[in-house]
Formats: sequence, structure tokens, C-alpha cells
Amino acid sequence: MPFAWRCPFCGHNATIGDQNTTVNFHSFSDGNKYGTQAVLWQAITCPNPDCREYALDLSVYDYKTPTGALQGIKGNLNYSWQLVPGAYMKVLPDYVPAPIVADYREACLICTLSPKASATLARRCLQGMIRDYWGVSKPRLVDEIKEIEDRVDRLAWDAIEAVRSIGNIGAHMEKDIDVIVDVEPQEARLLIELIETLVEDWYVTRHDRQSRLAKLKSVAQDKQEARKKKPEAQ
Repeated sequence: MPFAWRCPFCGHNATIGDQNTTVNFHSFSDGNKYGTQAVLWQAITCPNPDCREYALDLSVYDYKTPTGALQGIKGNLNYSWQLVPGAYMKVLPDYVPAPIVADYREACLICTLSPKASATLARRCLQGMIRDYWGVSKPRLVDEIKEIEDRVDRLAWDAIEAVRSIGNIGAHMEKDIDVIVDVEPQEARLLIELIETLVEDWYVTRHDRQSRLAKLKSVAQDKQEARKKKPEAQ
């Protein structure tokens, strides 16, 4: 059945059908202690003609006797890997500073393998954004966050506070951003989603505004030049 999908490379929303996806299944046992295992991989090609990248994931389930449909082989899920791209992440615009993009990408790549390391990178990414975008620099991230309270959009501030108040993250904001502390996987993911939200609210919004104003300025200048070249009426 066709299904909705968002390309992890270009962000294009699409409906995926047979022409854009391949699903394959194999099983194995070889005497392992878990019994027969089902290996399922799926490839999806982005239908956007300007992209055409493919995403690939692989999962391992306990084997279940087929019932005529492919999903019949899927019992309990034991392992799952997002192979291409290497993690669930957004493609950040090229006008976001490179160190921020690098920290964001690495935080996404290790979110499942090491949530506490991922959270540390995401906190460093957040601090880098505050310092770059707002020009605020203080010893502690929590103090930098408080400094921008009256300068950011209310929704952005509420998002920061909501994440900061959850579980271990609230305590982490009081510590050095390079200190690795225990954190739950869902907390690491919340920090990553906060970074994505703030990139959209700060960098993308500013870039779009600058682009619109630059276009208006260019149009106005072209009109002025056209008037200068227009011959005076006789």
C-alpha cells in the first residue's frame, strides 16, 4: 500500500509506492539459540527529480510463519538499523555555521549508541548557536539561556525551557557542556529536536527575511536605473 514519507536528504514530502521502494526478506537459523530469525531490508528512492537519493534500513525479527503477506514473517523486533543515511537527521542549510552542523550530525549519529554522548554534543551545539546567533557568552549554558529570555520568540523560549525541565536535562544545563553524564535515549532525542526547531526559528527565518529584503532592494534599484535611462518626454 502507498505510504507517506519524508526524504531525509532533501526534506521532500512524498507518497511512496511500488515504483519507489524495494522490500526484501531472508531468514536464517544455523542452530542459534534464538531460533529462526527474519531479516528484512527496505530501500526507498526519493521521487524528487532534484534529489533521487535513496534511504536504506534493515531490521531483524523473530521469524513468524508467513500468512501470505510479507509482514507475516515479522515477530518481535530484535534489531533495527538506519543504514543510509546513517541516522535520522535533517539536512541543515549551508548558512548554519559548520561547527554547529558538525555537532548536530554527530549527536544524531550516536543518539542510539550513546545517548549521554549525544546529549553532550547537542548541548554544545545549543551553546554554539546561542553564542553565534545572539552574541552571548557566559561560563554556563544555563546562564546563557537565561540571558536571551527577553530576546527570543516566546515559543522558542518555551521549547528551550520545556526540554531543560525534563528529567536529567535540567541538571545537565547547570554543568559544563563537555561533561558526559547519564541521560536517557528519549532525552537525547528531545535535545536534537530542540536544535532542529531553533535552527528553523533562528537561522532559516533570518535567512528568508534577508533574502526577501535583498530581493526588494534589488527590484527598487532596477526601477531607479530604468528611470534614469528613460528618455525625457519631448
